[in-house]
Amino acid sequence: MFDSLMEWMHWFARPAHIVAPELVGMSLEVDGTGGLIVEVEAYERDDPASHSFRGRTTRNSVMFGPPARAYVYRSYGLHWCFNIVCEEGSAVLLRALEPRSGVATMRIRRRGISDRLLCAGPGRLAEALAIDADLNGVALFDAPFSLRPAIGRVDIVSGPRIGIKKAPDVPWRFGAANSIFLSRPF
Repeated sequence: MFDSLMEWMHWFARPAHIVAPELVGMSLEVDGTGGLIVEVEAYERDDPASHSFRGRTTRNSVMFGPPARAYVYRSYGLHWCFNIVCEEGSAVLLRALEPRSGVATMRIRRRGISDRLLCAGPGRLAEALAIDADLNGVALFDAPFSLRPAIGRVDIVSGPRIGIKKAPDVPWRFGAANSIFLSRPF
């Protein structure tokens, strides 16, 4: 899919709501732990629910840099959330993975929770993959990340985003149809 760094960056340098459904079904690993992306949400620069809506800040500065970088932030002071930067000011939040690699390590990190819930939700996903502020701004084409294209066709469903107060009805939540690993059913 990506023969060069430039192709990789060009692919991500598009609106987040276009990139987001295309990420579903791809394989993501962080230092050997990961799985299939089964649920994401898109956030655009002109979207009132986006961290970039009011402009650049210290917290969101990665969103205004090059595409294909990790944007990692704390949610409610409790959980890390992992996003992939797309075009300037936009990003895709990874909400859920189907665990496939390094599952034993993820079980330890998540203290023995069932495999269905290991990566079901942005905070759980980040904890299972050991994503924290140290990865904020790291390029997805650099270690510890590995992102590979989907194998075969993935049926995608969409609906409103979850857990936001601003623009909650925007249908930019995308997921693998019938996946048992979603954070919530569609």
